[in-house]
Amino acid sequence: MRDKITRNPEASRARILEAARIEFVTHGLNGARVDRIAEQSGANKNLIYHYFGSKEALYLAVLERIYAGLRESQKDEDLRGLPPLEGMRRLVGNTFDHFVATPDLIRLMSVENIHYGQHLKRSEAIRPLYGRLLDTLRQILRRGQAEGVFRAHVDEVDLYLSISGLAYFFLSNQHTLSWLLERDFVAPERIAGRRRHVVEMVLSYLTQSSPGEADGAKNQR
Repeated sequence: MRDKITRNPEASRARILEAARIEFVTHGLNGARVDRIAEQSGANKNLIYHYFGSKEALYLAVLERIYAGLRESQKDEDLRGLPPLEGMRRLVGNTFDHFVATPDLIRLMSVENIHYGQHLKRSEAIRPLYGRLLDTLRQILRRGQAEGVFRAHVDEVDLYLSISGLAYFFLSNQHTLSWLLERDFVAPERIAGRRRHVVEMVLSYLTQSSPGEADGAKNQR
């Protein structure tokens, strides 16, 4: 079994990464054990170290894979040609959907923030992914503003923090908040309702004039 795996490097790496994802999600970085990853993946420890070098490098590879999955699911570059309102609606919805579908992403984000992002900062792959996302947000915003659909003076970084935060917090704190607020946050109808709420909040913000703009319009009358 193990001999067959080692003859197919891509399949072997994929099995190791999948086993490592489960191990890091379950035990965190400090509690994860390469022995268990080897057992679950069917690869020996020497092969794991050959491919990845260290437990920390394997953890970073898992992070890169899961962040790339988020970016791929957002499909933001495909949205650039849509009308601004529809493009933004889909971007917000796609982001929310991926958080729901990938609870491991939330767990690993929490683990990495416990470590002050020190491992993520070693990645050469993740930051460029977000540069492209900000470019897409900027383009959709500027077109929407030019067409009079979106309010002026919106910073794309602040906007993405709001989009991500509205989706992330609901899920990252679901266990404590479900008990405190006496609601089943993972019930399908509750998730669907939350998705609508998040999309509507972002679009309502973007399509309403800011207080300063509204006052300026009144003064011009």
